[in-house]
Amino acid sequence: MNCSIRWIFIFSIILVGYQAGYAQEKQVQYLSGTGSDHTIAWDFYCTGGRNSGYWTTIQVPSCWEQQGFGTYNYGRDYKTYGKNFRFADEKGKYRHSFKIPVSWKSKEVFIVFEGSMTDTEVKINGKLAGAKHQGAFYRFRYNITNQLKYGEVNLLEAEVSKMSSTVSVNNAERLADYWVFGGIFRPVYLEAVNKTHIDYVGIDAKADGSFRMMAYLKNLLQPATILTEIKDAKGITVSSITTPVHKGDSAVLLQAFLKNPKLWSSETPCLYTAHVYLKQNNKTIYKLKEKFGFRTIEVRQGDGIYVNNVQVKMKGVNRHCFWPETGRTLNDSLQLLDVQLIKEMNMNAVRCSHYPPDKRFLELCDSLGLYVINELAGWQKAYNTEAGTPLVKEMITRDLNHPSIIFWANGNEGGTNKALDAVFSRWDFSGRPVIHPHHRPGNDFNGIDCNHYEDYYSTQNILNDSLIYMPTEFLHAQDDGGAGSAMYDFWELHWKAKRSGGGFLWAFVDEGIVRTDMRNIIDANGLNANDGILGPHREKEGSFYALREIFSPVRVSLKEIPANFDGSIELENRYHFTNLNECTYEWALVNFRGTFDMVFTGYTVEKTGLAKAPSILPLAKGQIQLNLPADFRNYDALLLKAKDPFGKELYQWSWKLKTNRDLLRSVWNFASQPSHAVATDSLISLSNNGLEITINKNTGLLEGIKNPKAGMEQLSFKKGPVLLNGNSRVTNAVIKNTDKESSVTFTCEGNMRSIKWTMQANGWVALDYEYHIEGAYPFAGVSFSYPENFVLAAKWLGKGPYRQWKNRTHGTPVNVWQNFFNNTHTGYSPVVYPEFKGYYSDITWMEFNTVEGRFYVASEDDNLSVRLFNFYGLSGSKPFPELPEGDLSFLDAIPAMGTKLALNISPNTKALGPQSENTVFDKPVKRRLYFYFGLPKISDAQEQYSRPDVDNVF
Repeated sequence: MNCSIRWIFIFSIILVGYQAGYAQEKQVQYLSGTGSDHTIAWDFYCTGGRNSGYWTTIQVPSCWEQQGFGTYNYGRDYKTYGKNFRFADEKGKYRHSFKIPVSWKSKEVFIVFEGSMTDTEVKINGKLAGAKHQGAFYRFRYNITNQLKYGEVNLLEAEVSKMSSTVSVNNAERLADYWVFGGIFRPVYLEAVNKTHIDYVGIDAKADGSFRMMAYLKNLLQPATILTEIKDAKGITVSSITTPVHKGDSAVLLQAFLKNPKLWSSETPCLYTAHVYLKQNNKTIYKLKEKFGFRTIEVRQGDGIYVNNVQVKMKGVNRHCFWPETGRTLNDSLQLLDVQLIKEMNMNAVRCSHYPPDKRFLELCDSLGLYVINELAGWQKAYNTEAGTPLVKEMITRDLNHPSIIFWANGNEGGTNKALDAVFSRWDFSGRPVIHPHHRPGNDFNGIDCNHYEDYYSTQNILNDSLIYMPTEFLHAQDDGGAGSAMYDFWELHWKAKRSGGGFLWAFVDEGIVRTDMRNIIDANGLNANDGILGPHREKEGSFYALREIFSPVRVSLKEIPANFDGSIELENRYHFTNLNECTYEWALVNFRGTFDMVFTGYTVEKTGLAKAPSILPLAKGQIQLNLPADFRNYDALLLKAKDPFGKELYQWSWKLKTNRDLLRSVWNFASQPSHAVATDSLISLSNNGLEITINKNTGLLEGIKNPKAGMEQLSFKKGPVLLNGNSRVTNAVIKNTDKESSVTFTCEGNMRSIKWTMQANGWVALDYEYHIEGAYPFAGVSFSYPENFVLAAKWLGKGPYRQWKNRTHGTPVNVWQNFFNNTHTGYSPVVYPEFKGYYSDITWMEFNTVEGRFYVASEDDNLSVRLFNFYGLSGSKPFPELPEGDLSFLDAIPAMGTKLALNISPNTKALGPQSENTVFDKPVKRRLYFYFGLPKISDAQEQYSRPDVDNVF
């Protein structure tokens, strides 16, 4: 066959209409289902493990472990269990009968496997379809034209070996930090094409409008012509190319130029479609169509990564193909869900670690706009050249026309075979850059350093060096660490650094698998696979919302509404291509629900409006003017919501318009009753209208509470305020009774200077305290004790609903929130999000709903944080961070969160940047807290029941 490549250039700006009659397309017949939501039963025989040794049926596609067969392994089991461990190596034997049309007899027929773990041998009607395929994550096919019986029943047999017979394939794909499965996990189908056909096309469409397409031909026995029509998203033909093709040509290059094309980027995912017709004697004998985008990728050495002549930075995350019930077998709705969730975090990029994804995922990245790193497998060991060469070809020939793919990755963290770099260039017609993701310095390639898991200051040093730095993994999100924690500082560093290419967080989801051998529990292999921003079923963790605000392309830095606020707010445009006047902006004035509202949380919307979108170019700053009514200060809070050009919400910011004092004004309005303070030998009692609190005379600490009129016989809230840093000793106690209130003041020596308890006439109890500590502390304030098993829920006005860390306060707007008690440890099943236990900041008031009744705390002072009970962010032999003593803490500082890799906690949070440092104290701290014990009278309605005379439950 003549293997010449004919170079043809046709400059076309004249639109050409053409009626392609009798066109012949590729015909597809699925032998399996199309995904996890549509499967087909095949005959199946498993050679080892569960349900082995007999023929039965299995749903295809699937991972056979999820269908009840074989044995589970996690890829790090070889490390966990040592040199005597062996991976399960069962085989799966598949049989499936099928018929094909007689009309296919004149065609070439291929059987296509989209993915099969790991070695696959295929027979058709007892004859081998071709050489055994090795490699799980790659589409492969066999020409089975001569093995088929047309119009009759055919038998497909496939033997799939979970472990490859080639060591380097196992090294690359199965010695990995993820679950390793077996089975035909992606669809299987037949393709029928004319004997003479176009095998595939490679398209290279640049931002300047240049269009190059290589058409790869098969069995061209007569001269022909190729007509290519380029159509826009509306189906309008915008360019047409016709070129003659000689007998025997196997590859033909076509070129054209489109004036002012709409460019593809993550912000503007504009797609075109090339309709390609192979014609002989004016008759179309074969046709295909391929979507593509006009865009140019450049790596400018020592400068940055450019798309369409604009420097871009990746706001990315690492994603595996995974769902708890089905393992690596997905469906179109799950692919869409993942793209939408990544976009919802205001990310613009995804790394397909550590293997190529399903093709549908890439199609969605094309159409919805995500930059993609498509990766050859190789977790920390590489394919050898013999095994890797055909797999590079399979990956690229399947995926080369996706405009979303801007990099190929040759393995991961030592799993790079550098001999394969040239193979990428051989098969990628558009010549995308290749990168080498790595966890050790000195492995840069093509001018890009991808080194993993640097801290803030080492990142700063790398960015100040000569290479482009784009970490393909950083801020490891195991447990509740990394991800959103410290990300604000890291992102500011990357955003402002000239040679930053952005980065990719590890990882998208916790990979907890539903164990069909263990009563369907969700197993993340202990601490190995729970390192996602989302849970296994895409439950959103706190970092999800933090990242959404941090990565918002509309940046609002305003923290508080100033006294002279005139409705003007500064916006920063962190888009790369979009003017902020393409977005929409809505404001609202709201009033928060009340402290004693027994039904509702949140706020009521009182007034709304649209703000005129200001013209602010990418990377620039400007002002947006909210035309607020003159009385806007009469409302509790201001909200501002930004939507992108497609109408999707980017983020909603909120600011309090009133001080805490004003927000609390209505809660003090209870009838005045006489108060009284009295001392005994060891206790001091303060009382008001049936409420009595007792305080230890020697320590100033609360000893007991009862309020029978409110149904509170005894409240277990006590043993506070205990100072969390330093020491304290009471030296004097003074009782004071007045017409309005009763109080006891304790003078102290040590770090606690004074404690004052006041029983107010309205039934609220005030606690004033002052302490003085010097130095840097992870937390500071006072604690009380209360049994957590008595708690039903908490409701509060403050930041939420997710807990905060000092270095993760973004994504938690001020509102009235309510969380019911749960004992969730982030990343571990069972999960209920938001977590109940944690630190909550900017608290105005908080209600504790318990089996002993309700009680409340409020503060007119700013910046109060509350710690709810015992929890930890990172698991380990010594969990992190260290907790304050007691159960409930009222704090002036909360700790930062660190990161964790496997067993290795990084407790040195200050290495993660300024926000991750401990809080420095150098002057006295004064704070007043208000407590209300019991439920106040909130209704005049009569009880519709008779209470028992004696309640013996407690």
